[in-house]
Amino acid sequence: MSDARPILHMLEPNKHVSPFDVNMAADAGYKTIVPYTNVSLDEVRPLVQDAIFSRPPDYGVRTGFFFGGKDAILALDMIKAAQDALVPPFQLSTFADPAGSFTTAAGMVALVEQVLKQKLGRSLKGTKVAIFGATGVVGFASSIISALEGADVQLVAHRGVDRVIKAAAVSKERFGVDLEPVAGETPEQKADIIANAEIIYAAAAAGVQVVSKEDKERAKKLLVVADVNAVPPPGVEGMELFMNGEQIPGCDALGVGPLAIGDVKYKTQSGLLKQMINATEAQHYDFRDAFKTARGLIS
Repeated sequence: MSDARPILHMLEPNKHVSPFDVNMAADAGYKTIVPYTNVSLDEVRPLVQDAIFSRPPDYGVRTGFFFGGKDAILALDMIKAAQDALVPPFQLSTFADPAGSFTTAAGMVALVEQVLKQKLGRSLKGTKVAIFGATGVVGFASSIISALEGADVQLVAHRGVDRVIKAAAVSKERFGVDLEPVAGETPEQKADIIANAEIIYAAAAAGVQVVSKEDKERAKKLLVVADVNAVPPPGVEGMELFMNGEQIPGCDALGVGPLAIGDVKYKTQSGLLKQMINATEAQHYDFRDAFKTARGLIS
């Protein structure tokens, strides 16, 4: 491994780089952290090439690019643009985690998988998953991770099914997974989805309750429900912050709470940043790598 100083360039399409991500990078061991804001996709290539040609090839493994923002597709496009811009033997590592969503989704799915296995003797394969907040960054990543593991995934539309139809099409094109867009705009539609789901990911906006007391009473098939929302009211009525496989009051399902998810998310992001620093070859991480790391952390 090179003894070159570890440098992380943090590219952000929006106005501010996340202080959370900056702190994570510093605590992981990066000695120089440079934020770039309002970065467009077409600016990624020249920035990457400016970075790789300024250091000898063996310093490349100590140079990293982190992609933030709040748009999962844009972050994936940026990480691809960065990789396409590399000119061997010059190299660097890349990591996309927009709004912390990729590592959050990885932690949520890994914990649900663990609860299924340890408490119910099941796996994700063949289970029916309903995702509320499916057009958000956490919902997007968790839907693809789950589908890649063999789950039958429904993307629930809260307002207009067109957006989840588009998300399903993008997921099919990029990752080869089949996701089912479903309308959940009326109380009757939502109740039917919950009544037939075996797993629910509550990944809607903070403070939005996805599963009510009445919903739980209808959820006879529900095995596990996960909630990423730590802001009251909880996304799932009766969910406690640190739940990790305990029964949720009012139904037979087992719960995975936001702070249990957050703990794995934190360790996953930290772990990937440290892997980038300590690697002997360039690394490239997205939500699939985050899931592999999260799964390893809790196994």
